[in-house]
Amino acid sequence: MPSSNLNDTDLDRLGLETPIARIDRALKQLWEGDEAKTRASLINLAIYTEDSCQLMADNDLLDDVAAEHACRALLILALPEAQPPRARAWIQALCRPYQGKQVVCSEQISFVLEGGDATQVQNIVFAHLDSDLPLVVWWQGDLSKNFEERLYSRIDTLIIDSSRWKDPARQFDALLAAMNSETGDFDVRDLAWTRSHFMRTALAACFQDAATCHNLDKLRTIRITHLKGQRTSALLLAAWINQRLKANLSVELSEKDSGPALQDLVLEGPGVRGEVRRDCDSCFVRVNATCGEHTREDLLPADVDSEAELVSEQLSRFHGSTLYSSMLPFVRSMLK
Repeated sequence: MPSSNLNDTDLDRLGLETPIARIDRALKQLWEGDEAKTRASLINLAIYTEDSCQLMADNDLLDDVAAEHACRALLILALPEAQPPRARAWIQALCRPYQGKQVVCSEQISFVLEGGDATQVQNIVFAHLDSDLPLVVWWQGDLSKNFEERLYSRIDTLIIDSSRWKDPARQFDALLAAMNSETGDFDVRDLAWTRSHFMRTALAACFQDAATCHNLDKLRTIRITHLKGQRTSALLLAAWINQRLKANLSVELSEKDSGPALQDLVLEGPGVRGEVRRDCDSCFVRVNATCGEHTREDLLPADVDSEAELVSEQLSRFHGSTLYSSMLPFVRSMLK
């Protein structure tokens, strides 16, 4: 049975088990009689997974994210193949001290849906949202058959990690189809893209002086070294470079078994070269740029690594713009 690796000790960490029909009443009782606690919520944040091995890690992740972003948190484990069908729920408060006096709390509702099909998932999500607050869904793993129009039409922001996809080409096709549908009016934030945020900033620093800018048209090659399993992150970085340069530089990728997701980026052409390198466990990247006899070196912040930090970074830029959608055709063309 797909849920066989769930045990009572793990499930106890999800809080108080509550009949689904009594969730609203149980949440209300959670706050009664405790004036020191203040419930806060700015968004609805749902994490959806079909991998039972992820449940406890996601529970910890929500605790970390809620420490930075007040939310109604929904943790949903769907096991469509599990039989007989059964739905269970737990509630808990994620609390942090605020200004030494009050305790500010987010609510978390966790669900295990054995036999959970698309309709059941949608009903669970829609029935337990906090008022009219935006809905952010982190869909973990592949976009399965449960990712259908009635659900994604209600999503404001979809967080994915395309580096986790087993078949990226097929998954990007599914994502593009949803985004291009009449009801696919959701923003997409890909953690594979977020992983290169500061590396992109550092690369821009390589080519900010006038002498180097005049030689950008001499660049011919992009070389990226990435961690095994992070090829999509490297492809998204290469797509961004070609888009910004309005060019079609050749792309060479190499992978390593350890280290950060993105480790080395080199742009090179006759007489001009830029490199951004991150050493293992370093919180900084080294920037080196050469144009003729002119050389520039710098040390700049590196990208965050943990999933909690990556998600928090996306939520901090919740209303910011992104070039992600415009790069998808280029990335899709590179996937065989």
